[in-house]
Amino acid sequence: MRPEKESIIEEVRGKVSDSVFVIIADYQGLTVEKTDALRQRLQKADARVQVVKNRILGHVAEQQGIGSLRNHLAGPSAMVYGKGDVSEVAKILKEFIREHEKPVIKAGAMEGVVLTAADVEQLASLPSRQVLLSMVVGTIAAPMSQLVGVFQQKVASLLYVLQAAADKKGNQ
Repeated sequence: MRPEKESIIEEVRGKVSDSVFVIIADYQGLTVEKTDALRQRLQKADARVQVVKNRILGHVAEQQGIGSLRNHLAGPSAMVYGKGDVSEVAKILKEFIREHEKPVIKAGAMEGVVLTAADVEQLASLPSRQVLLSMVVGTIAAPMSQLVGVFQQKVASLLYVLQAAADKKGNQ
């Protein structure tokens, strides 16, 4: 293999292995201006987009243990990758596709699992990572706050009894 190709494969391998997710999209029909607009939006979510040859991406997918991603590599492909919140990136892609009707999501991979286009669509409907974490904290904290309420009620009941006893003694 030529050194140039090895260098490109190594670069793509590094980007895929350092990323939490990879989403493959058909970018055909996107103008340079629209591609730049998509790049700017994705940059806010700590994600990048790069046009990649299918053969190179298929080779890297095999090496990374997500070889079935190769089945979705037909036509022009761009990979969206990053370390950030995958649901936020999926929402950005969904919004961009709604506005411009391009790119078309082909598939994706997250933590070694191949995702279909429908899976990526479902990721877009999930709340963000911060919202999910706050929901977990709220669920964990709910029983504790209920317990505190029960204890406060018992203490209040005891105070009412003591106050009633003091009032009764005061009246005698």
